[in-house]
Amino acid sequence: MSEKATMHRPSACEILKEGESYYSLVIGVAKRAREIAEEAEEEGRILIDKPVQIAVEEFAAGEFYLKEKEDLGKELE
Repeated sequence: MSEKATMHRPSACEILKEGESYYSLVIGVAKRAREIAEEAEEEGRILIDKPVQIAVEEFAAGEFYLKEKEDLGKELE
């Protein structure tokens, strides 16, 4: 993963598609980063890159995508 450290770091605007929420991206990246950290700990791996950076790169590469509800944000609880 150390070779990824020199790659372009994508911005949220580059990752988000038309109509997708910045908030959903933040939540999706955070959840994926937590999975990455937990998997590395379980397997005894030491991560060179930070889990959040790995998650952002995965979303940018299309390995993961956002799945939002159609009525997201239309109703307050």
